[in-house]
Amino acid sequence: MEKLYAREALLTTGDRLQQKLGSPNLCIIDVRPAEDYAAGHIPGAIHFDLFGLSLIDTAEAPLHAFMHMMHHLFELRGVSEDKEVVFYEETAGMRAARGLWFMEYFGHPRARLLDGGIRAWRQAGHPITTQATAPKPAVFKTAVRRDVLATADDVRNGLGQSAVAILDTRSDGEYFGRQIRAARGGAIPGAIHIEWTENLDASGKFKHEAELASMYAQAGITPDQEVIAYCQGGYRAAHSYVALRLIGFPKVRNYIGSWKEWGDRVDLPIEHPQRE
Repeated sequence: MEKLYAREALLTTGDRLQQKLGSPNLCIIDVRPAEDYAAGHIPGAIHFDLFGLSLIDTAEAPLHAFMHMMHHLFELRGVSEDKEVVFYEETAGMRAARGLWFMEYFGHPRARLLDGGIRAWRQAGHPITTQATAPKPAVFKTAVRRDVLATADDVRNGLGQSAVAILDTRSDGEYFGRQIRAARGGAIPGAIHIEWTENLDASGKFKHEAELASMYAQAGITPDQEVIAYCQGGYRAAHSYVALRLIGFPKVRNYIGSWKEWGDRVDLPIEHPQRE
């Protein structure tokens, strides 16, 4: 599993990506806002801002419908299993990470995130264009991996289990309940708080594996556990999913309903963490 989820398997660099520009077996997806794409993007990249496409009910029927919609949207952007898919945004951010997580869920064999994003691409002197590329729809044959996704039931069943670590990737304000973005504020009981931005270095790239491993170990999150990450809507959680995959964690899930679902459901338990 470590080899499968090594840095080279999940991330790519500007130099490696530039060598592949123009290849018919490459699908580059710019997940930034439309105005940023229009101002300049990587040549050949198509635009797909997936921010806001969220699910707040992870029961079986709405989950199936949501994933069916996402699969179709990716097909419309030209994604297929025989093409390498590369997501990018300004840095190695949460939108690109969520795109990569979707590819993991659908069982895509060659999907990566541009480490450092278009900022690193520009700094390396690689080309930028304002010429838009129209996507060519494709057929994407999936092999769904349910093991990388968590529902509210999965999270509830994991509460209090030493073999399960719940990872809260939100801001301090959200975790401590000062910023309330659902019917209730607070956190999932027993959650360990590491904000997603801690995965990145000052340049906007993922930290080296040793640094990431040390950070999570000090917080009490270890590779023998199943880790379920959550945030508000599954974006920041996807980023920490990628970080944990980079350091070889074999069992990581993204709770895509996240706090919006959990905080709105009064039947689910919450806690109000206090600063030590």
